[in-house]
Amino acid sequence: MLFGPRLAILIWWIINPALFGSAFNTWIWPLLFAIFAPFTMIFFLIGWRLHPGISGFDWVLIAIGIILDISSHTGAGAGYRRRERLRRD
Repeated sequence: MLFGPRLAILIWWIINPALFGSAFNTWIWPLLFAIFAPFTMIFFLIGWRLHPGISGFDWVLIAIGIILDISSHTGAGAGYRRRERLRRD
C-alpha cells in the first residue's frame, strides 16, 4: 500500500509525461502529491485525462482519492501502534 500508488505514478509519468506537463505547471506539485497524497494525484490525473480541467464528477474522483489517502495514513499509524502494543506484551 505504501509503494504501490507511487510506483503507478512513476510508471504513468514514464509512459505519458505530456499528461503531467499539461496538468501541472511546475515540478513541485507532482512531487508533493506523489509523496503525501498519491491516490489523490492518480484520481486527479484520471479526471484531467478525460478532459483538461477539473469539473463535475472529477471532484467526486478527487474526494475518493483524498479518502483513500487519509485512510492509508491513519491505517498505517493504527498498525504501528498495534505492533508496538503486541511487542510490549
